[in-house]
Amino acid sequence: MTTIIGLLLAIIFIGVGMVLKGVSVQSLANPAAFLIIFGGTIAALLVAFPMSEIKKLPQLLRIAFLEPKLPTQTEIIDTMVEWSIVARTEGVLALEEIAETVDDPFLKNGLEMIIDGSDRKQMEEILYDELESVAERHKVGALIFSQAGMYAPTLGVLGAVVGLIAALGNLKDMDKLGYSIAAAFIATLLGIFSGYVLWHPISNKLKRISKKEQDIKVMMIDGLLAIQDGLTPKLIERKLSVYLPSKARIKQEEMISEAAEIF
Repeated sequence: MTTIIGLLLAIIFIGVGMVLKGVSVQSLANPAAFLIIFGGTIAALLVAFPMSEIKKLPQLLRIAFLEPKLPTQTEIIDTMVEWSIVARTEGVLALEEIAETVDDPFLKNGLEMIIDGSDRKQMEEILYDELESVAERHKVGALIFSQAGMYAPTLGVLGAVVGLIAALGNLKDMDKLGYSIAAAFIATLLGIFSGYVLWHPISNKLKRISKKEQDIKVMMIDGLLAIQDGLTPKLIERKLSVYLPSKARIKQEEMISEAAEIF
């Protein structure tokens, strides 16, 4: 919700600030400025990126406004400990039933490789290659919005120049001249606003979400490899606890599960 809250606060604060400065709200009703800024930004993105990447814009916006649900670090620790207990008590093949219920494709792929008895080094390479591929896709998604943030302010200057050209045709009418000059800078306002309050922040939000997902996947890889190595549930829990913040790590160490203590 921070994306929505941030945008609403930006509109409110900037809008109120404009009113306090004496700017007429009616002056914002400038279709030409909106067309130049937002239409021009879309056109520039179409020139800069292939259609296969542009098609992902709705999905990227959905991710930015509705952050995807990721498992917590504690949930991953509990899951890995549970799977290691099953592997040690019932055998690795007993994980087949668990694999059928796993929804995360990345986690399921790693678990299936453990069941198949894949080589540890090969398994590690495959998982990290997949992680790198995901990171690269996320990087491209964030780049689209960061580029939009660069184009929009520049297009705002272009819109202002176009407006000033139109204003020069009203030199004999001072009332129209003043209005035309004010309208010319609406494009600059929209360009700066959309670039630095919308596109750049969304790009940063996507980067942070991507970093969080990558950290979670690295933790998954360590847990899966620990199960592959046959470590005890207690050791796995301690190994993965290093990913927790300091306070949570201390709490986790003090509350090691009874199931792990058995081993």
